[in-house]
Amino acid sequence: MLTQSKIMKLLLLFLLSVVVVVKSQAAVDYDDEEEVATTAAPVDGDGVDARGHRPLNKKREPYPTLRPAPLPPSSGFRYRARPTKPPAAGRKREQVAFPDHGGCKHMSEELGVLCPTGCELRTALLKQERTVKPTVQDLTDKVQKLEQSTSTIYSYTHLLDERLAKKQKQVLDNQNVISQYNKEVEEHYTFIKDNLDNNIPTNLRLLRSVVDSLQKKIQELQKTVTSQLQDCRTPCTVSCNIPVVSGKECEDIIRKGGETSEMYLVQPDPFFKPYRVYCDMKTDNGGWLLIQNRQDGSVNFGRPWDSYKKGFGNVASSGGKNYCDTPGEYWLGNDKISQLTKMGPTELLIELEDWNGDKVKAHYGGFSIQGEANKYQLSVSNYRGTAGNALLEGASQLYGENRTMTIHNSMFFSTFDRDNDGWPNPDPKKQCSKEDGGGWWYNRCHSANPNGRYYWGGHYTSEMAKHGTDDGMVWMNWKGSWHSLKKASMKIRPIIQE
Repeated sequence: MLTQSKIMKLLLLFLLSVVVVVKSQAAVDYDDEEEVATTAAPVDGDGVDARGHRPLNKKREPYPTLRPAPLPPSSGFRYRARPTKPPAAGRKREQVAFPDHGGCKHMSEELGVLCPTGCELRTALLKQERTVKPTVQDLTDKVQKLEQSTSTIYSYTHLLDERLAKKQKQVLDNQNVISQYNKEVEEHYTFIKDNLDNNIPTNLRLLRSVVDSLQKKIQELQKTVTSQLQDCRTPCTVSCNIPVVSGKECEDIIRKGGETSEMYLVQPDPFFKPYRVYCDMKTDNGGWLLIQNRQDGSVNFGRPWDSYKKGFGNVASSGGKNYCDTPGEYWLGNDKISQLTKMGPTELLIELEDWNGDKVKAHYGGFSIQGEANKYQLSVSNYRGTAGNALLEGASQLYGENRTMTIHNSMFFSTFDRDNDGWPNPDPKKQCSKEDGGGWWYNRCHSANPNGRYYWGGHYTSEMAKHGTDDGMVWMNWKGSWHSLKKASMKIRPIIQE
């Protein structure tokens, strides 16, 4: 009895120690993460916690990669079955009798021994377990892989179904578009065919008739142009009567009784032929001889040296009377002007008018030009008037050297084929007459340009100008550089001694 009691005590102590170990292990396995982190010893590095598998700053932790969850483990048990409870103290353990006694021992002693048939079954099962177990595990792994591949195939099949549906819809839409297009093509074809069969022949007949009528008109125009060319081969003649009274100049004519403003014959030198001029017998007591006139742009003033030397344009025309009472556009000629100013002291009157009807004057008490040998050099003096003293003082908008470059007094006469302007070296890029449209006493280049290009309406821009310069009929001191005047005239008469 003492031996059995000692054995029972030893068994109880063994069981108690096993229970304590299991509880302590279970307590460790189920501790919270934070408690473990605070109680465990730190590892190397400040950036990781005690568990050593991720940064303390969880905001920087990358998102985990989603993977298929593995099945729960099916082998590797760590514990066996718990032992049976010992019998109560003081009770006698009864002998347990197992049937079929005398066979092989069971794995559990409490189950006694097995019968011989059970032994053989046990042995067979243990043998089969060794071969069946890997096979079952292999089948389990294959089932898992098959499950994954099946999921992938299902997703891919679903994607293919969606794509197929889109393709079918697209094919249907394309068929509808093609059908609509074919319908429109058929309509266009029908429309074109109808036009070709019905309308075009009618239109062709109409076009032929129009072309025939245009050819007749062209032939008539050709005849008219031919007759005009034949008429223009001879110089234009004035059909109106010329007054009988004549003189050396207009002042001489008015003193002889010619009081009407019209065209007269003058002969300053008896050794030269008389020539036609227009005399203004009304303005400021009359006696003015018109040497330049612009009023409608009918005459081109972009002429060469010889044209300005001899004169060009139409002196006068008839306004419905039997004499030429209306001045035309013309330049008298530098030779004639020089001859008239050499006869004695001469004054110059310049009259200007803009497109609003406003008028101004520039009067110079002294005016003369030299002969051709001196390049018709200009000389003016004694300004008075409302237009601004452009010839003597230059452009009032400019200052210093820029203003001096626009003074016209003392300058030589220049045309596009005879460069005598104020630029020191002959330079095609600095030739005022070419840039500014007419012959004039250019400096570098002008403040006045009454022989410039004629612009209807007055206002023009550098884009409209041929060379991008202010080439209009300009008088800068009155209207600036980009307003071309409507009318401009230059008149001379001898200064009367008082």
